Amino acid sequence: METAVADTASVVDAIVQKHNKSRASLIPILQDIQGALGFISPESLRVLERTTGISANESYGVATFYTQFRFSPPGKHVIHVCQGTACHVRGGAQNMAELQKLLGINPGEITPDAHFGLERVACLGCCALAPVVSVDGKAYARMSPKKLPAILDEYRK
Repeated sequence: METAVADTASVVDAIVQKHNKSRASLIPILQDIQGALGFISPESLRVLERTTGISANESYGVATFYTQFRFSPPGKHVIHVCQGTACHVRGGAQNMAELQKLLGINPGEITPDAHFGLERVACLGCCALAPVVSVDGKAYARMSPKKLPAILDEYRK
């Protein structure tokens, strides 16, 4: 555990050094922290507070406003289920319900083996292909609950 804390501190320190330590740089700093660590951890916010003077509470408040930030480690494979208008009308909610059943998790969670993470997104930008599910950035068009087990099997190998 000590090593992880020390690693987090060195990562955050290096990121802060690349940026201006002002509040105006907070979002790019948080983006870089998540890019390096995979998520925004409580320890990373404490280190950020020590190095910039921006309170951990303020940083957390900013990060929770934006859906791009995660506060727990992501799964090995991240599944995004589009819930935009076109996907919603064409069955996006049913796809989400089926994935929740198949994986045994809710949006924002990871499976106990950390193999899959499930995320709800407002739009994946491919409305003509609705409903869309993406896994690790690869879009699967015209999805249905019946097609989902085969896609999960691709990533279980």
